[in-house]
Amino acid sequence: MKRSTLLLLALLLCMAPLRAVLAAEEAAAANGFWDTLTRINDAVNGVVWGWPAILLLAFVGMLMTVLTRVFQVTHFRHWMKRTLGAMKDRGVMGHTADRSISQFQSLCTALAATVGTGNIVGVAGAILMGGPGAVFWMWVIAFFGMMTNYSENVLGIYYRRKNSDGEWSGGAMYYLRDGLGSRRGCKWIGKILAALFSLFCLFASFGIGNMTQVNAISGNMQASFGIPTWVTGIFIMVMVGLVVVGGLKRIAAVTEKIVPFMVIAYMIGSLVIFITNIDKIGAVFSAIFKGAFAAKAAGGGVVGYGMKLAIEQGCKRGVFSNEAGLGSSVMVHSNSNVKEPVMQGMWGIFEVFADTIIVCTMTAFTALSSGLIDLETGHLVTAAYNGVELTKTNLISTAFAMQFGRIGSVFIAISIMLFAFSTVLGWSHYGTKAAEYLLGEKRTFLYRILFVLLVFGGAVMGDNLAWDLADTFNGLMMIPNLIGVITLSGVVVRITKNYLDRQLRGADIPPFYSAFPDVQSEQEKG
Repeated sequence: MKRSTLLLLALLLCMAPLRAVLAAEEAAAANGFWDTLTRINDAVNGVVWGWPAILLLAFVGMLMTVLTRVFQVTHFRHWMKRTLGAMKDRGVMGHTADRSISQFQSLCTALAATVGTGNIVGVAGAILMGGPGAVFWMWVIAFFGMMTNYSENVLGIYYRRKNSDGEWSGGAMYYLRDGLGSRRGCKWIGKILAALFSLFCLFASFGIGNMTQVNAISGNMQASFGIPTWVTGIFIMVMVGLVVVGGLKRIAAVTEKIVPFMVIAYMIGSLVIFITNIDKIGAVFSAIFKGAFAAKAAGGGVVGYGMKLAIEQGCKRGVFSNEAGLGSSVMVHSNSNVKEPVMQGMWGIFEVFADTIIVCTMTAFTALSSGLIDLETGHLVTAAYNGVELTKTNLISTAFAMQFGRIGSVFIAISIMLFAFSTVLGWSHYGTKAAEYLLGEKRTFLYRILFVLLVFGGAVMGDNLAWDLADTFNGLMMIPNLIGVITLSGVVVRITKNYLDRQLRGADIPPFYSAFPDVQSEQEKG
């Protein structure tokens, strides 16, 4: 891609947030600093998590789907065989002797960060705000997001390097600096975008990846068991500290045990509800497809608004759940002991498939088959259940309680705790890699200490602007990341073709393992 084209692309992608900032500053000129900051953040947040983001994410997902010839469909059997079907392979599951982690551990650590409260609370919120049709658009964005996540992982493995401790370092910041930055006249563009991505990631890790998750745990424990938030805060801070300070190997060792257990346990509970309410499957899926293309929102309104709301909520919650396009999970996938970039790319496809197509769909069915939601309008049938007001926070908990009694709500409370705890562990690694890129390897220990201390603050603090800012930084990560994916899409296509030619067509050609000759040589020998 020519330098002028790249500059135009970067300008266009950054223009919407900039316009939002200028508009907010003008509106808040007569107000105080904090009000101005809040208005600016709300304006930027509305862009990075609004229609501009949805359209950009959809475009990149569609682009990579077309360029790879719908890889997620045409090679479905192959990537399922290489991921789910390889669970008994010691090369996939076995622990490594060096500083890298196994393919399964990288998946579990990535899923630890993505399979979180968004899979329970987020799905319920999408349905309540966008109606049953939001679920359909959640599937659509996940379908294309599979190839966005695939592309990120392929680039992550291809451009990764080992640090002085022998640990792989990869992610959007590296393929922006070494991939995009290697293009003629783009050296500084790549470096600036890499630094911005790392900075956004660092701030997001403290909020979205830490305090908001811990707050969900402490609030849930207080509501369900009467445990004071400060007690939960101290307990979680100690637990996170014991894991995070030990580095990636310890994080991976914990997540490979927590993630399969929590996902399987949640799926079993959801499956029981699915079997019990199987007579409602036709009504539920009919409501999903009808709601996806509803002309009006529930209760009336402008024609087309219902569909707009379903698309917006479904896509937003889908991306928030699986994080495809944000460039986050690639930072842990790059630590895998895999050689083939496409192999780790296929784990990226499976990650989105498991997170959204499986877990989020089961959550949606649980909510829509509970009888708490009118399938025609998408409204709550009743405002309260057993004297407790129904909200997105407790909708799934109430649905489980209706099926299993008190133990159902307790089960969801524990599930949210495990989901949120695992998210904290996953994001601690993302933040560590961002700190390593910006500050150097020796200062990452200081980041880990600060990350652990903020756990207690998240448990006891109420609503805070810092959380909203972190949400915005999380969304801002996608802009430099997607610039990298678009401009390096040709690299992804060449690596994919090389892999398919060798593995499926029997071609005797050199493999594409790395962009760097020394790493390529090392991988070929190993």
